[in-house]
Amino acid sequence: MADVEHTIGLLLGTEDDWPRAYESLLRRLGTVGSPDGRSHRARPVRVTVEPFNLRDKPRHRLVIDRLAYWYYHPREWLKKIALMDGVYLLNSPFTFQSMEKHAAYCAMMRLGLKVPETVLVPFKNPLDNSRWAYTATRYNRPFDLEATAASIGYPLYMKPYDGGAWVGVSKIRNADELHAAYDASGERLMHLQASVEDYDVFARSLTIGPETMVMRFRPDQPMHARYEVDHNFLSDSAGHEVVAVSQLVNAFFRWEFNSCEALVRGDDVHPIDYANACPDVALTSLHYYFPWAMTALLRWTVFCVVTGRRMRLDTDTADYFAVADDPDRSYREKLAGYRELADRYFEVDRYREFCDKHLSNVDEIVYDWVTSEEFRSLLRETVRAMYPVHEHEKFLAHFGGLIDAWIRDQGVDAATRQ
Repeated sequence: MADVEHTIGLLLGTEDDWPRAYESLLRRLGTVGSPDGRSHRARPVRVTVEPFNLRDKPRHRLVIDRLAYWYYHPREWLKKIALMDGVYLLNSPFTFQSMEKHAAYCAMMRLGLKVPETVLVPFKNPLDNSRWAYTATRYNRPFDLEATAASIGYPLYMKPYDGGAWVGVSKIRNADELHAAYDASGERLMHLQASVEDYDVFARSLTIGPETMVMRFRPDQPMHARYEVDHNFLSDSAGHEVVAVSQLVNAFFRWEFNSCEALVRGDDVHPIDYANACPDVALTSLHYYFPWAMTALLRWTVFCVVTGRRMRLDTDTADYFAVADDPDRSYREKLAGYRELADRYFEVDRYREFCDKHLSNVDEIVYDWVTSEEFRSLLRETVRAMYPVHEHEKFLAHFGGLIDAWIRDQGVDAATRQ
């Protein structure tokens, strides 16, 4: 039988490092077998933005979207190809449009997770809409911003209800800082959220399909130093909870390429941000963890196109609420119930079986690529594009050393497996 070819679209913004990595790995992977006995090949194509007829038939089987959350024209194209053509999208544009960070907080609170106390406050400045003045005059109730903040307690954070990349986030320690931040918010809708003080660790988890990597994150550091290589920074209990919550949120909202943030104090996990339409997968951010991210993305996307996995546009929130409302389950038992639902959504057993049988060579392919001159060339070009000339040598040594550490660790792991 002839090979089956699948087109995987990359809808991109300014990034070029991980798309080049993913394209190279797909080429190296070549032909993949499948349970039906046919051979499959996936071909990456970068998506361009242009007029589209709503009845046009796309050539793509799957699209990795990194643009539509910010750019509305391709967002509407994604909705069209999902609704009309059955194209698989890693993140549902429907829930990411309507279920942003605010809705994620609401869902997590409804499910009993330890979200810090959060209040949504009205816009500081009127929106640019002729009807705003009438509505505001008639229906907006005056409120005491200081009293609202006091009900939460200082310190607290003011943050956009739907924002990203830490834009507009301020730590508030007193009334003066509160008013200054609110005045600066302008037409942005803001949350006030209690601060989790004296936390032990800031954990950021990157989830791609059913795979999650939890990383120690240091938000006060420059971007190249925020992800610290540390394999034992969480207790078994806290680590399990961070993974379970990450998988829960993604399955609940139909998000399959998402990063999550939590503050961990002891064994208590406090989710603070679980809706990131374009999670950070830059080589110069993830460094040591970059090969893992490319491995997971390669495996999940190939699994989806080869097995014909169908995108779920519907959500089954009632199943999750049934677990949340069960009075006989403890918090840990509810987490286990959520994880079962998430594993069912991601078809974990089927995925693992497929990877073991048809993608068993992926780890070796990624290792060979990371140790190749092609990867070193990508690293050099990425550093030169990001940093001024006088810092090239420093950052090439910095990232090169972290990648060398990953290579050494893979050798240790391989020896252990033998």
